Amino acid sequence: MVTAGTLNDLTRSLQVSVAVAGQLLAVAAVVLALGAPLLAAVVAGIDRRRLLALALLWFAGGHLIAALMPTYAALMPVRAISVLGAAVFTPQAAAAVGVMAMPAQRGRAITFIFLGWSVSSVMGMPLSAWIGEAHGWRWAFALVAVLATVAALWVWRTVPDGVRPAALSRAAWARVFGHPALMATVMVTVFSAAGQFTLFTYFAPYYRQVLGATPGEISAMFAVFGAIGVVGNVMVARHIDRIGAPRAVLAMLVCIATSLLLWPLGTSLPLMMAVLAPWALGCFASQSAQQARLGLVAPALAPELIALYSWGVYARQAPGAIRGG
Repeated sequence: MVTAGTLNDLTRSLQVSVAVAGQLLAVAAVVLALGAPLLAAVVAGIDRRRLLALALLWFAGGHLIAALMPTYAALMPVRAISVLGAAVFTPQAAAAVGVMAMPAQRGRAITFIFLGWSVSSVMGMPLSAWIGEAHGWRWAFALVAVLATVAALWVWRTVPDGVRPAALSRAAWARVFGHPALMATVMVTVFSAAGQFTLFTYFAPYYRQVLGATPGEISAMFAVFGAIGVVGNVMVARHIDRIGAPRAVLAMLVCIATSLLLWPLGTSLPLMMAVLAPWALGCFASQSAQQARLGLVAPALAPELIALYSWGVYARQAPGAIRGG
């Protein structure tokens, strides 16, 4: 998220085009897509308290080093290596919560974990966009490092010892890939993420160049988008066990599609925010609901499914970012 928020200053500071700067997100998405399922097998037996804390510290250290890189060529590999921490943390956090929660509350617990994505948009994206415009992208990356370190300490203090989801196995992967309903669910995520990130990656330069937004207005647009996203995620987390994950996913995808169809009407900042409101409502909530749906369809395969789902999200971010540029 910090890359999308600071894209304007990245282009100025590193003297590259918007399309080239956007490849930072595309390359990171490729690393995440490959890393999430592959690393899930590597870390299967590690206690989740230690694993999640170390993943966050890796992420923090990588962004701190990235903030010191003098050129785009130096920044690209450091950024790519740093997101390996996220490739571990996101699916493994969801898998760990799925193990700790009672079966009747598993769907709500998993969607609550992904509420963090919405909160990061409310706090992280507008803050990084403002810092990027006012003080430069390096300070925004440094802030990410600080926040990730704080999160690592929080995980260490709150997550109990001994949380170890079932180890990934070849037999389990074979059952996943041989299950048509599960694979169809993952492909919904793949195409949904591809469509969204074609535009989402370049929100900041679009706001500035097309709609004439100031740095403060860009931050405000990200903040409102994230705030609506939190509302959507809270709604899904609260009601998913009652209405069912499939209905929740369908409703959120309809919200996203509505915004994309109305995009040409966003000819000013107020109109654009109105156009984006349904998208914001469904953006993060749809991902949370999909995670819960996969976990509920085949609870015994939860670690494999969550890793595969993460692949689906990240695998289509990269082509989306490339096409959007």
